[in-house]
Amino acid sequence: MAEPSAATEKAPNASTKPTPKPVNPAFRMLGMPNLRFKLPSRNWMIFFTITGSLSAAIIYDRREKRRVQQKWSDLVAHISKEILPIDETRRKLTVYLAAPPGDGLRVARDHFKEYVKPILVAAALDYVVIEGRREGDVRAMLAERIRKHRRKAGEPSSVVEEIGNEDIIADARQRIGVTEEPGPKGDLVIGRHTWREYIRGLHEGWLGPLDPPLPPVTPTEEPSPSAEVPAASEPADGAPVAEFVEETTEKKEEPENKDEKPAKPTGPTPAYIFPAEYSSHSLPATLPQSFESSVPIQFPHLLGFLNTPIRLYRYLNRRHLADDIGREVAGIVLASSSRPYQDNSFSSDSELSGASVEAGASPVSTSDDLTASSSYEQQTVLEHEESEWHKSVHKKDETNPDKEREWLNEIVLDPRIASRMQRSLLSPEDEARSQRLAESTEYILGEERPIPVPFWKRMWVKYGYGEDEEALKMKPIIGNLDGEDGL
Repeated sequence: MAEPSAATEKAPNASTKPTPKPVNPAFRMLGMPNLRFKLPSRNWMIFFTITGSLSAAIIYDRREKRRVQQKWSDLVAHISKEILPIDETRRKLTVYLAAPPGDGLRVARDHFKEYVKPILVAAALDYVVIEGRREGDVRAMLAERIRKHRRKAGEPSSVVEEIGNEDIIADARQRIGVTEEPGPKGDLVIGRHTWREYIRGLHEGWLGPLDPPLPPVTPTEEPSPSAEVPAASEPADGAPVAEFVEETTEKKEEPENKDEKPAKPTGPTPAYIFPAEYSSHSLPATLPQSFESSVPIQFPHLLGFLNTPIRLYRYLNRRHLADDIGREVAGIVLASSSRPYQDNSFSSDSELSGASVEAGASPVSTSDDLTASSSYEQQTVLEHEESEWHKSVHKKDETNPDKEREWLNEIVLDPRIASRMQRSLLSPEDEARSQRLAESTEYILGEERPIPVPFWKRMWVKYGYGEDEEALKMKPIIGNLDGEDGL
Protein backbone atom coordinates (compact mmCIF):
# COMPACT_ATOMS: atom_id res chain seq x y z
CA MET A 1 0.00 0.00 0.00
CA ALA A 2 1.42 3.39 -0.97
CA GLU A 3 2.35 5.77 1.79
CA PRO A 4 0.67 9.18 1.78
CA SER A 5 2.77 12.00 0.54
CA ALA A 6 4.12 14.78 2.72
CA ALA A 7 1.77 17.34 1.19
CA THR A 8 -1.18 15.13 2.02
CA GLU A 9 -0.09 14.79 5.66
CA LYS A 10 0.33 18.54 6.15
CA ALA A 11 -3.00 19.45 4.56
CA PRO A 12 -5.21 18.91 7.63
CA ASN A 13 -2.89 20.93 9.87
CA ALA A 14 -2.33 23.81 7.46
CA SER A 15 -4.50 26.96 7.83
CA THR A 16 -7.04 27.14 5.02
CA LYS A 17 -7.20 30.76 3.84
CA PRO A 18 -9.38 31.73 0.90
CA THR A 19 -7.46 33.00 -2.00
CA PRO A 20 -8.05 36.75 -2.43
CA LYS A 21 -10.14 37.77 -5.38
CA PRO A 22 -7.99 39.36 -8.03
CA VAL A 23 -8.37 43.14 -8.28
CA ASN A 24 -10.08 44.50 -11.33
CA PRO A 25 -7.32 45.86 -13.56
CA ALA A 26 -9.32 49.02 -14.29
CA PHE A 27 -9.79 49.72 -10.57
CA ARG A 28 -6.13 48.95 -9.92
CA MET A 29 -5.06 51.48 -12.54
CA LEU A 30 -7.32 54.10 -10.92
CA GLY A 31 -5.76 53.44 -7.52
CA MET A 32 -8.99 52.11 -5.99
CA PRO A 33 -8.73 49.40 -3.32
CA ASN A 34 -10.18 45.95 -3.65
CA LEU A 35 -13.64 46.49 -2.12
CA ARG A 36 -15.33 43.40 -0.83
CA PHE A 37 -19.09 43.40 -0.25
CA LYS A 38 -20.03 41.98 3.13
CA LEU A 39 -22.74 42.39 5.75
CA PRO A 40 -22.14 45.15 8.33
CA SER A 41 -21.41 44.29 11.91
CA ARG A 42 -23.99 44.10 14.67
CA ASN A 43 -23.38 47.65 15.88
CA TRP A 44 -23.66 49.10 12.38
CA MET A 45 -26.87 47.17 11.81
CA ILE A 46 -28.38 48.71 14.96
CA PHE A 47 -27.29 52.18 13.89
CA PHE A 48 -28.66 51.84 10.34
CA THR A 49 -31.95 50.41 11.61
CA ILE A 50 -32.61 53.24 14.08
CA THR A 51 -31.56 56.09 11.79
CA GLY A 52 -33.30 54.57 8.79
CA SER A 53 -36.58 54.06 10.66
CA LEU A 54 -36.54 57.59 12.09
CA SER A 55 -35.71 59.13 8.72
CA ALA A 56 -38.45 57.14 7.00
CA ALA A 57 -41.02 58.22 9.62
CA ILE A 58 -40.08 61.90 9.24
CA ILE A 59 -40.11 61.78 5.44
CA TYR A 60 -43.46 59.98 5.36
CA ASP A 61 -45.04 62.42 7.83
CA ARG A 62 -43.84 65.49 5.97
CA ARG A 63 -45.06 64.11 2.64
CA GLU A 64 -48.52 63.35 4.04
CA LYS A 65 -48.60 66.75 5.72
CA ARG A 66 -47.96 68.47 2.38
CA ARG A 67 -50.70 66.39 0.77
CA VAL A 68 -53.18 67.29 3.50
CA GLN A 69 -52.40 70.99 3.28
CA GLN A 70 -52.62 70.84 -0.50
CA LYS A 71 -56.07 69.27 -0.18
CA TRP A 72 -57.40 72.12 1.97
CA SER A 73 -55.62 74.71 -0.16
CA ASP A 74 -57.26 73.34 -3.31
CA LEU A 75 -60.61 73.42 -1.54
CA VAL A 76 -60.45 77.21 -1.11
CA ALA A 77 -58.25 78.08 -4.10
CA HIS A 78 -61.21 79.03 -6.31
CA ILE A 79 -61.77 82.11 -4.14
CA SER A 80 -58.44 83.52 -5.32
CA LYS A 81 -59.68 83.37 -8.92
CA GLU A 82 -62.68 85.60 -8.24
CA ILE A 83 -62.41 89.01 -9.88
CA LEU A 84 -63.06 91.99 -7.63
CA PRO A 85 -64.13 95.44 -8.80
CA ILE A 86 -61.45 98.09 -8.69
CA ASP A 87 -63.26 99.91 -5.88
CA GLU A 88 -63.38 96.93 -3.50
CA THR A 89 -60.82 95.41 -1.18
CA ARG A 90 -60.49 91.73 -0.34
CA ARG A 91 -62.41 90.29 2.59
CA LYS A 92 -60.29 90.43 5.74
CA LEU A 93 -59.99 88.01 8.63
CA THR A 94 -58.57 88.75 12.08
CA VAL A 95 -55.99 86.43 13.62
CA TYR A 96 -55.37 86.51 17.37
CA LEU A 97 -52.22 84.88 18.67
CA ALA A 98 -50.20 85.23 21.85
CA ALA A 99 -46.99 83.85 23.23
CA PRO A 100 -47.71 80.42 24.77
CA PRO A 101 -47.36 80.09 28.54
CA GLY A 102 -43.72 79.75 29.45
CA ASP A 103 -42.37 80.55 25.97
CA GLY A 104 -41.92 83.40 23.50
CA LEU A 105 -43.96 84.83 20.66
CA ARG A 106 -41.78 83.27 17.96
CA VAL A 107 -43.27 79.82 18.62
CA ALA A 108 -46.80 81.14 18.07
CA ARG A 109 -45.74 82.88 14.86
CA ASP A 110 -44.15 79.69 13.54
CA HIS A 111 -47.30 77.74 14.33
CA PHE A 112 -49.39 80.26 12.39
CA LYS A 113 -47.05 80.28 9.40
CA GLU A 114 -46.82 76.48 9.25
CA TYR A 115 -50.48 75.48 9.60
CA VAL A 116 -52.80 78.48 9.12
CA LYS A 117 -51.13 80.81 6.64
CA PRO A 118 -50.91 78.36 3.68
CA ILE A 119 -54.72 78.07 3.49
CA LEU A 120 -55.20 81.85 3.76
CA VAL A 121 -52.63 82.44 1.03
CA ALA A 122 -54.25 79.84 -1.24
CA ALA A 123 -57.57 81.68 -0.94
CA ALA A 124 -55.86 85.08 -1.41
CA LEU A 125 -57.66 86.47 1.64
CA ASP A 126 -56.41 89.47 3.54
CA TYR A 127 -55.82 89.16 7.25
CA VAL A 128 -54.67 91.25 10.19
CA VAL A 129 -52.74 89.71 13.08
CA ILE A 130 -53.15 90.88 16.66
CA GLU A 131 -50.24 89.65 18.77
CA GLY A 132 -49.75 89.52 22.50
CA ARG A 133 -46.35 89.10 24.12
CA ARG A 134 -47.56 88.74 27.69
CA GLU A 135 -50.70 87.75 29.53
CA GLY A 136 -53.45 90.30 29.02
CA ASP A 137 -52.18 91.94 25.81
CA VAL A 138 -54.74 90.33 23.50
CA ARG A 139 -57.55 91.11 25.94
CA ALA A 140 -56.56 94.77 26.14
CA MET A 141 -56.16 95.22 22.37
CA LEU A 142 -59.44 93.50 21.51
CA ALA A 143 -61.35 95.52 24.10
CA GLU A 144 -59.83 98.75 22.80
CA ARG A 145 -60.81 97.87 19.21
CA ILE A 146 -64.42 97.35 20.34
CA ARG A 147 -64.46 100.58 22.32
CA LYS A 148 -63.09 102.43 19.30
CA HIS A 149 -65.85 100.95 17.16
CA ARG A 150 -68.46 102.07 19.68
CA ARG A 151 -67.10 105.63 19.75
CA LYS A 152 -67.20 105.82 15.96
CA ALA A 153 -70.79 104.56 16.05
CA GLY A 154 -71.78 107.63 18.07
CA GLU A 155 -71.66 106.61 21.72
CA PRO A 156 -70.65 109.52 23.95
CA SER A 157 -67.16 109.44 25.39
CA SER A 158 -64.64 111.91 26.76
CA VAL A 159 -61.66 110.05 25.30
CA VAL A 160 -59.83 111.85 22.49
CA GLU A 161 -59.12 109.38 19.68
CA GLU A 162 -55.55 109.21 18.41
CA ILE A 163 -55.33 109.12 14.63
CA GLY A 164 -53.18 106.22 13.47
CA ASN A 165 -52.10 104.80 10.15
CA GLU A 166 -55.19 102.60 9.88
CA ASP A 167 -57.47 105.59 10.37
CA ILE A 168 -55.63 107.59 7.71
CA ILE A 169 -55.84 104.72 5.20
CA ALA A 170 -59.52 104.11 5.95
CA ASP A 171 -60.32 107.80 5.55
CA ALA A 172 -58.46 107.96 2.23
CA ARG A 173 -60.31 104.90 0.93
CA GLN A 174 -63.63 106.37 2.00
CA ARG A 175 -62.96 109.64 0.17
CA ILE A 176 -62.10 107.88 -3.10
CA GLY A 177 -65.00 105.45 -2.80
CA VAL A 178 -63.19 102.21 -2.01
CA THR A 179 -65.33 99.77 -0.03
CA GLU A 180 -64.74 96.36 1.52
CA GLU A 181 -65.81 93.18 -0.20
CA PRO A 182 -69.27 92.16 1.01
CA GLY A 183 -69.32 88.89 2.85
CA PRO A 184 -68.89 87.37 6.29
CA LYS A 185 -65.67 87.95 8.15
CA GLY A 186 -64.33 86.05 11.13
CA ASP A 187 -61.78 85.67 13.90
CA LEU A 188 -59.11 82.98 14.14
CA VAL A 189 -58.01 82.44 17.74
CA ILE A 190 -54.88 80.32 18.16
CA GLY A 191 -54.49 78.47 21.43
CA ARG A 192 -56.44 78.06 24.65
CA HIS A 193 -54.62 80.93 26.37
CA THR A 194 -55.52 83.31 23.54
CA TRP A 195 -59.09 82.04 23.55
CA ARG A 196 -59.41 82.94 27.23
CA GLU A 197 -58.25 86.49 26.54
CA TYR A 198 -60.52 86.68 23.50
CA ILE A 199 -63.60 85.89 25.60
CA ARG A 200 -62.50 88.33 28.28
CA GLY A 201 -61.87 91.09 25.73
CA LEU A 202 -65.31 90.66 24.12
CA HIS A 203 -67.06 91.15 27.45
CA GLU A 204 -64.86 94.05 28.47
CA GLY A 205 -65.30 95.83 25.15
CA TRP A 206 -69.08 95.52 24.88
CA LEU A 207 -70.13 95.67 28.54
CA GLY A 208 -67.45 97.95 29.96
CA PRO A 209 -67.45 101.75 29.92
CA LEU A 210 -65.87 103.78 27.13
CA ASP A 211 -63.93 106.02 29.49
CA PRO A 212 -60.98 104.59 31.42
CA PRO A 213 -61.55 103.98 35.13
CA LEU A 214 -60.25 106.50 37.62
CA PRO A 215 -56.94 105.61 39.26
CA PRO A 216 -57.17 104.51 42.89
CA VAL A 217 -57.01 107.42 45.32
CA THR A 218 -54.04 107.24 47.68
CA PRO A 219 -54.19 109.06 51.02
CA THR A 220 -52.03 112.23 50.95
CA GLU A 221 -49.89 113.42 53.82
CA GLU A 222 -51.09 116.38 55.85
CA PRO A 223 -48.97 119.53 55.42
CA SER A 224 -46.64 120.38 58.29
CA PRO A 225 -47.22 123.62 60.19
CA SER A 226 -43.79 124.95 59.19
CA ALA A 227 -44.73 124.76 55.49
CA GLU A 228 -47.74 127.06 55.95
CA VAL A 229 -47.20 130.75 55.19
CA PRO A 230 -49.01 133.25 57.44
CA ALA A 231 -51.60 135.34 55.63
CA ALA A 232 -50.30 138.67 57.03
CA SER A 233 -46.69 138.18 55.90
CA GLU A 234 -45.58 139.63 52.54
CA PRO A 235 -42.42 139.20 50.52
CA ALA A 236 -39.81 141.92 50.23
CA ASP A 237 -41.02 143.25 46.89
CA GLY A 238 -44.52 143.88 48.24
CA ALA A 239 -46.29 141.17 46.17
CA PRO A 240 -49.29 139.40 47.71
CA VAL A 241 -48.65 136.21 49.57
CA ALA A 242 -50.95 134.08 47.41
CA GLU A 243 -49.13 134.97 44.21
CA PHE A 244 -45.77 134.33 45.82
CA VAL A 245 -46.77 130.88 47.03
CA GLU A 246 -48.24 129.94 43.61
CA GLU A 247 -45.05 130.97 41.84
CA THR A 248 -42.83 128.92 44.11
CA THR A 249 -44.97 125.80 43.73
CA GLU A 250 -44.87 126.05 39.94
CA LYS A 251 -41.09 126.20 40.00
CA LYS A 252 -40.92 123.11 42.18
CA GLU A 253 -43.13 121.14 39.78
CA GLU A 254 -40.86 121.74 36.79
CA PRO A 255 -38.65 118.73 36.01
CA GLU A 256 -34.94 119.13 36.37
CA ASN A 257 -34.16 117.60 32.98
CA LYS A 258 -36.48 119.03 30.33
CA ASP A 259 -35.28 116.63 27.65
CA GLU A 260 -36.24 113.58 29.68
CA LYS A 261 -39.43 111.94 28.34
CA PRO A 262 -42.03 110.52 30.69
CA ALA A 263 -41.74 106.78 31.14
CA LYS A 264 -44.28 104.78 29.17
CA PRO A 265 -46.47 102.43 31.18
CA THR A 266 -45.38 98.81 30.94
CA GLY A 267 -47.79 95.91 30.71
CA PRO A 268 -51.30 95.66 29.31
CA THR A 269 -54.00 98.24 29.94
CA PRO A 270 -55.88 97.69 33.22
CA ALA A 271 -59.30 96.13 32.87
CA TYR A 272 -62.27 98.48 32.53
CA ILE A 273 -64.70 95.94 33.99
CA PHE A 274 -64.41 92.70 35.96
CA PRO A 275 -66.44 89.50 35.52
CA ALA A 276 -68.40 90.08 38.72
CA GLU A 277 -69.79 93.32 37.23
CA TYR A 278 -71.14 91.89 33.97
CA SER A 279 -74.76 91.60 35.08
CA SER A 280 -74.86 95.14 36.48
CA HIS A 281 -74.03 96.77 33.13
CA SER A 282 -76.60 97.35 30.43
CA LEU A 283 -76.04 96.56 26.77
CA PRO A 284 -74.87 99.39 24.51
CA ALA A 285 -77.13 100.56 21.70
CA THR A 286 -74.49 99.65 19.10
CA LEU A 287 -74.30 95.97 20.14
CA PRO A 288 -75.03 93.79 17.07
CA GLN A 289 -77.54 90.96 17.18
CA SER A 290 -74.77 88.48 16.28
CA PHE A 291 -70.99 88.67 16.21
CA GLU A 292 -68.71 87.59 13.41
CA SER A 293 -67.89 83.89 13.41
CA SER A 294 -64.91 82.73 15.42
CA VAL A 295 -62.81 79.58 15.23
CA PRO A 296 -60.47 78.34 18.00
CA ILE A 297 -57.32 76.75 16.57
CA GLN A 298 -55.32 74.04 18.32
CA PHE A 299 -51.90 75.01 19.61
CA PRO A 300 -50.27 72.03 21.36
CA HIS A 301 -47.18 73.28 23.14
CA LEU A 302 -45.45 71.03 25.65
CA LEU A 303 -42.19 71.89 27.42
CA GLY A 304 -39.88 69.86 29.61
CA PHE A 305 -37.20 67.21 29.14
CA LEU A 306 -39.29 64.47 30.74
CA ASN A 307 -41.98 65.02 28.10
CA THR A 308 -39.58 64.13 25.28
CA PRO A 309 -41.43 60.90 24.27
CA ILE A 310 -44.71 62.81 23.86
CA ARG A 311 -43.02 65.61 21.97
CA LEU A 312 -41.29 63.09 19.69
CA TYR A 313 -44.60 61.36 18.97
CA ARG A 314 -46.19 64.69 18.03
CA TYR A 315 -43.21 65.58 15.88
CA LEU A 316 -43.75 62.41 13.86
CA ASN A 317 -47.54 62.93 13.55
CA ARG A 318 -47.86 66.52 12.40
CA ARG A 319 -50.03 65.42 9.50
CA HIS A 320 -52.99 64.86 11.84
CA LEU A 321 -52.62 68.31 13.35
CA ALA A 322 -52.39 69.88 9.88
CA ASP A 323 -55.58 68.06 8.86
CA ASP A 324 -57.56 69.31 11.88
CA ILE A 325 -56.34 72.89 11.59
CA GLY A 326 -56.83 72.94 7.82
CA ARG A 327 -60.46 71.87 8.24
CA GLU A 328 -61.13 74.69 10.74
CA VAL A 329 -59.41 77.36 8.65
CA ALA A 330 -61.12 76.22 5.45
CA GLY A 331 -64.48 76.45 7.22
CA ILE A 332 -64.04 80.10 8.15
CA VAL A 333 -62.56 80.96 4.75
CA LEU A 334 -65.47 79.45 2.82
CA ALA A 335 -67.99 80.76 5.39
CA SER A 336 -70.60 78.35 4.07
CA SER A 337 -72.19 77.43 7.40
CA SER A 338 -72.07 78.43 11.04
CA ARG A 339 -73.79 77.68 14.31
CA PRO A 340 -74.13 79.42 17.68
CA TYR A 341 -72.07 78.14 20.57
CA GLN A 342 -74.02 75.79 22.79
CA ASP A 343 -73.63 74.23 26.19
CA ASN A 344 -71.69 71.03 26.88
CA SER A 345 -74.57 68.85 25.75
CA PHE A 346 -74.21 70.14 22.18
CA SER A 347 -74.21 67.46 19.52
CA SER A 348 -72.39 67.82 16.22
CA ASP A 349 -75.43 66.34 14.44
CA SER A 350 -77.61 69.36 15.25
CA GLU A 351 -78.99 71.59 12.60
CA LEU A 352 -76.58 74.07 11.03
CA SER A 353 -77.47 77.65 10.33
CA GLY A 354 -76.53 79.12 6.96
CA ALA A 355 -73.87 81.81 6.70
CA SER A 356 -76.42 84.19 5.22
CA VAL A 357 -78.72 83.99 8.24
CA GLU A 358 -80.28 87.30 9.15
CA ALA A 359 -78.96 89.20 12.12
CA GLY A 360 -82.36 89.23 13.80
CA ALA A 361 -82.51 85.45 13.90
CA SER A 362 -79.78 85.21 16.53
CA PRO A 363 -81.12 84.40 19.98
CA VAL A 364 -80.98 87.16 22.56
CA SER A 365 -81.21 86.44 26.26
CA THR A 366 -83.63 88.30 28.45
CA SER A 367 -83.01 89.76 31.87
CA ASP A 368 -84.29 86.57 33.49
CA ASP A 369 -81.60 84.57 31.73
CA LEU A 370 -78.81 86.69 33.20
CA THR A 371 -79.25 85.16 36.62
CA ALA A 372 -79.38 81.62 35.30
CA SER A 373 -76.15 79.71 35.73
CA SER A 374 -75.26 77.45 32.82
CA SER A 375 -72.21 75.92 31.27
CA TYR A 376 -71.31 77.12 27.80
CA GLU A 377 -69.27 75.51 25.08
CA GLN A 378 -66.87 78.45 25.08
CA GLN A 379 -65.69 77.44 28.56
CA THR A 380 -64.52 73.99 27.47
CA VAL A 381 -63.00 74.79 24.06
CA LEU A 382 -59.41 73.46 23.91
CA GLU A 383 -59.51 72.86 27.66
CA HIS A 384 -57.10 69.93 27.37
CA GLU A 385 -54.26 72.32 26.54
CA GLU A 386 -54.24 73.79 30.06
CA SER A 387 -52.81 70.60 31.53
CA GLU A 388 -49.74 70.98 29.29
CA TRP A 389 -48.89 74.52 30.38
CA HIS A 390 -45.66 75.01 32.26
CA LYS A 391 -45.94 74.76 36.01
CA SER A 392 -44.62 78.31 36.45
CA VAL A 393 -47.80 79.65 34.81
CA HIS A 394 -50.07 78.08 37.43
CA LYS A 395 -48.29 79.88 40.28
CA LYS A 396 -50.21 82.88 41.54
CA ASP A 397 -48.62 86.14 42.55
CA GLU A 398 -47.92 85.97 46.27
CA THR A 399 -47.55 89.72 46.63
CA ASN A 400 -50.95 90.35 45.01
CA PRO A 401 -53.10 87.21 45.30
CA ASP A 402 -56.27 89.05 44.21
CA LYS A 403 -54.76 90.05 40.86
CA GLU A 404 -56.87 88.99 37.91
CA ARG A 405 -55.33 86.25 35.76
CA GLU A 406 -56.91 85.71 32.37
CA TRP A 407 -55.08 82.39 31.98
CA LEU A 408 -55.96 80.93 35.38
CA ASN A 409 -59.27 82.37 36.55
CA GLU A 410 -62.52 80.68 35.63
CA ILE A 411 -64.05 81.79 32.34
CA VAL A 412 -67.15 83.84 33.13
CA LEU A 413 -69.67 84.37 30.33
CA ASP A 414 -72.56 86.76 30.20
CA PRO A 415 -75.57 85.14 28.45
CA ARG A 416 -76.15 88.29 26.41
CA ILE A 417 -72.66 88.06 24.90
CA ALA A 418 -72.37 84.27 24.75
CA SER A 419 -75.63 83.90 22.80
CA ARG A 420 -74.36 86.24 20.08
CA MET A 421 -71.16 84.30 19.39
CA GLN A 422 -71.05 81.96 16.39
CA ARG A 423 -68.64 79.28 15.24
CA SER A 424 -67.81 78.59 11.59
CA LEU A 425 -68.08 75.05 10.31
CA LEU A 426 -67.27 73.20 7.14
CA SER A 427 -70.48 72.28 5.37
CA PRO A 428 -71.11 68.61 4.45
CA GLU A 429 -70.85 69.50 0.75
CA ASP A 430 -67.40 71.01 1.20
CA GLU A 431 -66.34 68.09 3.38
CA ALA A 432 -67.33 65.66 0.62
CA ARG A 433 -65.52 67.75 -1.98
CA SER A 434 -62.35 67.74 0.13
CA GLN A 435 -62.52 63.96 0.21
CA ARG A 436 -62.74 63.86 -3.58
CA LEU A 437 -59.76 66.21 -3.78
CA ALA A 438 -57.76 63.84 -1.58
CA GLU A 439 -58.68 60.95 -3.88
CA SER A 440 -57.64 62.98 -6.96
CA THR A 441 -61.07 62.56 -8.53
CA GLU A 442 -61.72 66.31 -8.51
CA TYR A 443 -59.69 69.49 -8.81
CA ILE A 444 -60.05 73.20 -8.07
CA LEU A 445 -63.43 74.59 -9.07
CA GLY A 446 -63.32 76.02 -12.58
CA GLU A 447 -59.94 74.50 -13.45
CA GLU A 448 -58.67 71.33 -15.04
CA ARG A 449 -56.05 69.16 -13.41
CA PRO A 450 -52.66 69.82 -15.07
CA ILE A 451 -50.79 67.04 -16.77
CA PRO A 452 -48.23 65.52 -14.39
CA VAL A 453 -44.64 66.46 -15.20
CA PRO A 454 -42.00 63.72 -14.95
CA PHE A 455 -39.39 64.00 -12.25
CA TRP A 456 -36.48 64.27 -14.68
CA LYS A 457 -38.19 67.15 -16.48
CA ARG A 458 -38.82 69.05 -13.26
CA MET A 459 -35.16 68.71 -12.33
CA TRP A 460 -34.17 69.75 -15.85
CA VAL A 461 -36.21 72.96 -15.53
CA LYS A 462 -35.25 73.57 -11.90
CA TYR A 463 -31.51 73.63 -12.50
CA GLY A 464 -31.66 75.96 -15.49
CA TYR A 465 -31.49 73.64 -18.49
CA GLY A 466 -34.98 74.37 -19.75
CA GLU A 467 -38.15 76.41 -19.29
CA ASP A 468 -41.51 75.51 -17.90
CA GLU A 469 -44.27 75.18 -20.47
CA GLU A 470 -46.66 77.30 -18.40
CA ALA A 471 -44.03 80.02 -18.13
CA LEU A 472 -43.49 79.93 -21.88
CA LYS A 473 -47.20 80.50 -22.47
CA MET A 474 -47.11 83.69 -20.37
CA LYS A 475 -43.89 84.92 -21.97
CA PRO A 476 -44.56 88.01 -24.14
CA ILE A 477 -43.86 87.66 -27.84
CA ILE A 478 -42.03 90.69 -29.26
CA GLY A 479 -41.55 91.04 -32.96
CA ASN A 480 -38.43 92.10 -34.79
CA LEU A 481 -38.07 95.70 -33.77
CA ASP A 482 -35.44 96.39 -36.47
CA GLY A 483 -37.38 94.85 -39.34
CA GLU A 484 -40.57 95.58 -41.14
CA ASP A 485 -42.76 93.85 -38.54
CA GLY A 486 -41.44 96.04 -35.70
CA LEU A 487 -43.78 98.30 -33.80
